[in-house]
Amino acid sequence: MQNRYSAIVFILVILSGCSTVYYNTLEKIGIPKRDVMVHRVEKARDTQEETKEQFKSALAQFTAVTNFSGGNLEEVYNKLNDEYLASVDKAEEVKKRISDIEDVSVALFEEWEEELEQYSSPSLRRSSQQKLNDTRQHYQQLITAMKRAEAKIEPVLSVFKDQVLYLKHNLNAQAIASLKGELDSVESDVSALILAMEKSIDEANAFIRTMEK
Repeated sequence: MQNRYSAIVFILVILSGCSTVYYNTLEKIGIPKRDVMVHRVEKARDTQEETKEQFKSALAQFTAVTNFSGGNLEEVYNKLNDEYLASVDKAEEVKKRISDIEDVSVALFEEWEEELEQYSSPSLRRSSQQKLNDTRQHYQQLITAMKRAEAKIEPVLSVFKDQVLYLKHNLNAQAIASLKGELDSVESDVSALILAMEKSIDEANAFIRTMEK
C-alpha cells in the first residue's frame, strides 16, 4: 500500500484543498479511507520518533554549550541555533501530521455512520456499530496521546529559543554560566517530552494493529 500511495499522491496534490474530493478520488482507485488513516498514523508515528531524536540531539548540544571551556564561541552558538531551528521544523511537522489524521478521521467515521443504515441484517449492523465504537475509542486514545506530546514541545522550544537568543547577544563566559543554571530545567522538560512522545508512539502502534485486524 505504501508504494502505491506514494506513486499516485503527486496526481492528487491539486485535489488536496478539498478533502472530500481527495478521499473520494483515492476510493475510486482502490485506496479506502481506512488505509489512508493507517498510512497517516504511520507517518505521524515516524515523525514523532524523528522529533524525539531531534530534541535529544538539541539537548546534547545545549549540554555541550554549558560545558564550553574555550575555543570559538560563535561556532558553538551556530551549532545550538541549528539544533533549535531543526527542532522548530520537527514541531511543525508533528502539528501537520496530527491535523492530517484528524481530517481523515472525520471522513472515515462519517462514512461508517452512513453505511450502518445500509445493512438489512440487524446482527451485522450491530457488529459493525460495535466495531465503529471500538475504533473511535482507540482513535480518541491515540489523538489524546499525540496532542499531549505535542503540547510539551512548545515549552521546550521556548526555553531553547531564549537560550539561543541570549547566547547570540552575549558571546562570553558569563552567558555560558547563565545557561548552565538552566540545564537541570531543560533536561527535565526534554525528558517529559520524550516520555510523552514514546507514549504517543506506543498508542500509534496499538491503533495500527487494531485497524489491520
